[in-house]
Amino acid sequence: MVYDDRIASGVRERRIGLMDSVHARGERAPGDRVEIAPFRLRHAEALRRVFDTIARERRYLPVFEAPPLDDVRRYIQDAIEKNDPAIVALGDDAVVGWCSIRRDVQPTGAHRGVLGMGVVPPWRRRGVGSRLIEAALGLARERCFVRIELDVYADNHPAIALYKKFGFAHEGVRRDAIAIDGRYCDAILLAIVERANIPD
Repeated sequence: MVYDDRIASGVRERRIGLMDSVHARGERAPGDRVEIAPFRLRHAEALRRVFDTIARERRYLPVFEAPPLDDVRRYIQDAIEKNDPAIVALGDDAVVGWCSIRRDVQPTGAHRGVLGMGVVPPWRRRGVGSRLIEAALGLARERCFVRIELDVYADNHPAIALYKKFGFAHEGVRRDAIAIDGRYCDAILLAIVERANIPD
């Protein structure tokens, strides 16, 4: 499955990466192939469905449903215009996950970004999250991000382990920062700092 997008200038963009998805025990999933591709406006409806699916789990995101489609389109357009690392995972002719790093808008914070990501349940623990983070961090390095930060719910142990695998370090805890259906949960603050990315 090949997605052949064209950027505004009409020049063919390079593909970010192609992977065979794998199960946690290391076996290939027959017929499953996932491509990592940049955000495009044509992904808006599918990206909204993915976000909505994860939001309605009421376990991982700060909202319980996706925003309106027009807001998703603006989010994608803003990421494209600002050249933020923003990618989707495409599998079985559908968007199955995303990862984006939004650069801080303040001059004093222009070196840093906030990472957000998600993968729909059927595609978890199959290497998709790793490939999304790997590709997003690669783009962030190319675009001179020095610091990338995020927060994650303290009981989301698989996500914490995934982030730490890519070099994110524990920076702190916001106690009882999350409240869902009467249940309180801490938020863990993680970040990766790479001074080597400072422009000459």
